[in-house]
Amino acid sequence: MKEYQKQKSVIAIVPAAGLGKRFGPEKNKPFQILGGKPLIIWSLEILESVHSIDEIIPVLKGEDMESGQKVFKEYSISKIKRIARGGKERQDSVYNGLQVVDDKNSIVLIHDGARPLIEKDLLEKALKEFYEVIAGRERIDGIILGVPVKDTVKETTNSIVRKTLERSFLWAIQTPQIFRYNTIVNVYEKASRDGFYATDDAALVEQYGGKIKVLMGSYKNIKITTPEDLAIAEALLKTP
Repeated sequence: MKEYQKQKSVIAIVPAAGLGKRFGPEKNKPFQILGGKPLIIWSLEILESVHSIDEIIPVLKGEDMESGQKVFKEYSISKIKRIARGGKERQDSVYNGLQVVDDKNSIVLIHDGARPLIEKDLLEKALKEFYEVIAGRERIDGIILGVPVKDTVKETTNSIVRKTLERSFLWAIQTPQIFRYNTIVNVYEKASRDGFYATDDAALVEQYGGKIKVLMGSYKNIKITTPEDLAIAEALLKTP
């Protein structure tokens, strides 16, 4: 990457404090085993390998913080300098992660710990695009990944179809999502005051008038929500 691209530090926040009730009580979701190692380690190792990422801040449930420290040390994730404590909802957890960022002039990359199959080249592509934004090519407030929806999507009320949505306009949104620190922390603060909750970070930026650009992600970049997703991820790991 060009020299101007490293004028700002890059902080990766990795929310991994979800309840994961469908996995049972014996082990919290971030530490379920995938391909022989804890689920969260897959994304952390990729983030660790990206040269332009300076620090990684995992966000864990309070009960997982001590065991998390041990696991991160075991797998030599050296860019972790602190762990943030999770909140009630994902949005609260990310906000907690933002609170512990020291460099208020940084770029923040937010990636779900439950998306273990993110590819290094996708991370680098998204960061490169954001560096171009900083260089002034476009007036954009955030860069996110997504994939075009393959299925027909219908809007319903009480199980009755209201309309069929135009599929060519629809994208399934993924992480990472990348923002200037000031941009994302400001909308989180506004959302906290307004009691507004959204299912991803970009939606908060959109809520307060920001402009978001979607880049093509990967259909392999799935989110692990159920044990069935874990089995799909195991299968994807075996495919070239």
